[in-house]
Amino acid sequence: MLSTLLVIGGVLVGLLVLLAVIVSLSARPATTSRGAQSGPRTPDWAADAGRPHPDAWSAPTLSTSEMPAVR
Repeated sequence: MLSTLLVIGGVLVGLLVLLAVIVSLSARPATTSRGAQSGPRTPDWAADAGRPHPDAWSAPTLSTSEMPAVR
């Protein structure tokens, strides 16, 4: 009986520790304070691509080196 309670308690403590590790690793790093941001921040994927995100309502540009979508 006592060993069963110890096993169940150990499993619960282990799960809580695992949850704490996951939460701490998934937290976003604070680069600036909340009130100190100046203007909208460009997402990293847009900066890496070298062009803005396409507008859904504008006409598609045909001067691209990408392959067209197959339908």
